[in-house]
Amino acid sequence: MYDPAQLRTFLTVAQTLSFTQAAHRLGLRQSTVSQHVRRLEEAAGRTLFTRDTHSVELTEDGEAMLGFARTILQANERAAAFFTGSRPRGRLRFGASEDFVLTRLPEILESFRRDHPEVDLELTVELSGTLHRELEAGRLDLVLAKRRTGDTHGELVWRSPLTWIGAPRLRIDPDRPLPLILFPPPGITRARALEVLERHGLPWRISCTSTSLSGLIAAARAGLGVMAHTRGLIPPGLTQIPARAGLPDLGDVDFVLLHGRETGRAREAARALSSAILAGADRLHRQV
Repeated sequence: MYDPAQLRTFLTVAQTLSFTQAAHRLGLRQSTVSQHVRRLEEAAGRTLFTRDTHSVELTEDGEAMLGFARTILQANERAAAFFTGSRPRGRLRFGASEDFVLTRLPEILESFRRDHPEVDLELTVELSGTLHRELEAGRLDLVLAKRRTGDTHGELVWRSPLTWIGAPRLRIDPDRPLPLILFPPPGITRARALEVLERHGLPWRISCTSTSLSGLIAAARAGLGVMAHTRGLIPPGLTQIPARAGLPDLGDVDFVLLHGRETGRAREAARALSSAILAGADRLHRQV
């Protein structure tokens, strides 16, 4: 038998790749997080993480445990909802960043709809900056998006470095302005890329703008320029620009869950979907 509390801790560490971040999300001491992982490894008889002072990585057995942990926790949640009669219902307006179009977010939403058929889920896919504005205006109940630079609010789902990507055969000419493929304002990645280039005094020009991630990917595959993109979500057919190109570091980006001013049934539904996303957050790192 595996302890659900230990499984929940294991999933959170796997998603954040940080015992510190996992402790913060779960509201536990870091020593408790370490204890949960150690006891789960003892129960499984396998090492689930390799870790040192700088990094945490899943082992092959840890990767295998991900699926089992999700299944066990989801079964527990369904049983609790059935016997307590506290199944959420009503309309839920959910906004997701364009970044997740090519990930396994649809699988998470499909499972949520199957487990909560009384919830009328309305999905909006937009730029993170636009989703922030819609949430603040009261037009969305729950948002999964990038956190704006300098913001501290929101429940951390995943942190990842940003990187420059482009077509494998793309060559950067240091004597010409850097050709950029960008979302339009108020794109958060766009703002970060332009701010970093300006800070380093590097000339640039915009070679393509699109509100669609698919449009930006097509332009990048055609060799029109470079994109600033989440390293964990690099689309097929594109690759990181090598360090020898001399492009500046873009730093990290946080993907967070943000709740609006939902009340009553919408609040219950938002909490249920938030829990489902956090439980399956490792699938948001993976392309479909």
